[in-house]
Amino acid sequence: MIESLIACFQALLVVLLAPLFSGMARVMRAKLQSRQGPGLLQDYHDIGKLFKRPDISSNSSSYIFRLMPIVLLATMVLLAMCLPIITRFAPIPGLGDMITIVYLLALSRFVFVLAALDSSSAFSGAGGIRELVISTLIESAMLLSLMVVALIAGSTDVGVIGAKIASGNVQSVIAVIVAGVAFAFTIYVELGRLPFDLAEAEQELQEGPLTEYSGPSFALVKLGLSVKQIVVISWFIALFLPFGSAAELAPAALIIGLVVFLLKLFVIFMVVSLIENSMTRVRFKLLSQQTWIVVGVSALALIFYIVGL
Repeated sequence: MIESLIACFQALLVVLLAPLFSGMARVMRAKLQSRQGPGLLQDYHDIGKLFKRPDISSNSSSYIFRLMPIVLLATMVLLAMCLPIITRFAPIPGLGDMITIVYLLALSRFVFVLAALDSSSAFSGAGGIRELVISTLIESAMLLSLMVVALIAGSTDVGVIGAKIASGNVQSVIAVIVAGVAFAFTIYVELGRLPFDLAEAEQELQEGPLTEYSGPSFALVKLGLSVKQIVVISWFIALFLPFGSAAELAPAALIIGLVVFLLKLFVIFMVVSLIENSMTRVRFKLLSQQTWIVVGVSALALIFYIVGL
C-alpha cells in the first residue's frame, strides 16, 4: 500500500516539476549566451495556452498520429512510477527491471517515429528517421553498460543494482565507473541536447516530428518530452548515484530521500546545461563519429569486469 502511494507521488512530482526544470535549462542557456531569454515558468504558460487552442491534424493521418502524445506521456509517467526515485528500491518491483525500462523507452521512441511517418509530411518523416538513427547509434552502448552493472550486481533490478553500488561492496569498481561514464553519455543523448537536440526552430530538420502537431496534442508532447528528461536522469541517479535515497519506509528517510533527489537532479541539470552550451551543431551524418567512442567505452567496461578490475 505504501509502495503504491510512493509510486503515485513520484509520478505526480515528476509531471509537476518537468516544465520547471525544462524552463530552468532554457533560462540557463539564455544567461550563458548573454541574452534575456524566456522566464523560468514559461513552459507552464506555453502548455496552458496550447490546451486552449484547437487540435488540428492532417486528413491523411491515422489514429497513430493522434494517439502518440497520449502514449508518450503515459509511458513516461509509468516509468516515473516504477523507478527508485525517492527510495533505494523500486516502488513497483515488477516494473523496476532495467530490461522493462529499456523496452518502455524504445516503445515511446517507436511510436514517436511512427507518428512522424504517419503524418504524411516529408519534412516530418525526415525528422522522425533522424531520431530513429540516433537511437540506433546509442542503444548498443546503453545496453552494454547496463549489462556490466547487472553482471556485477547479479540482478537486472534497478533497485538491487543501486543498493549494491551504494553498499560499496563492489568487486569491479573501475568497471562500474567506466560503465557509468558510458551510460551518462547515452543519457545525454536521450535528453535531446546539442548536438543531438530536437531543435525548437521550425526551419530545422530536427523539428520535423512535431511539425504537424498543434493544440492539446502538442501540449501533451511537450509535457511528455519534459517528463522524459527527468525520468532518464532519475534512471542514471538510481543506478550510479543512489547515495542518500531512502533505504526504508520511515517518514524521515523518505523526506531526506526526496530532498537529496531534488538536489542531485538540480546539479545534473546544471552540468548538462553547461555541457550543452559548450557544444556546437554538427552535420547529421557526422553524429556517428561522436557516438562510436561511447560504444568503445562501454566495451572497455565489460573488459574491466572480465579481468576483475
